[in-house]
Amino acid sequence: MPTNPSEFLARVIGQRVVVKLNSGIDYRGVLESLDGYMNLAMSGTKEYVNGQEKNDYGDCFIRGNNVLYIAADKQ
Repeated sequence: MPTNPSEFLARVIGQRVVVKLNSGIDYRGVLESLDGYMNLAMSGTKEYVNGQEKNDYGDCFIRGNNVLYIAADKQ
């Protein structure tokens, strides 16, 4: 069990995650990498608005200042 956010993020690289943006939109996919500014690179990414899939982006990059939280995807 991770004891701090850095350990959690190190553990979920290469795993499926849910990224919630400040706008309320969710992105689900595999976290490929992130940097010290919380900029994220993801693969197999799908966009969800109000719980419904809206777009399938594949590879995407998300600026860290837009990220509200990152969670492990249970699916």
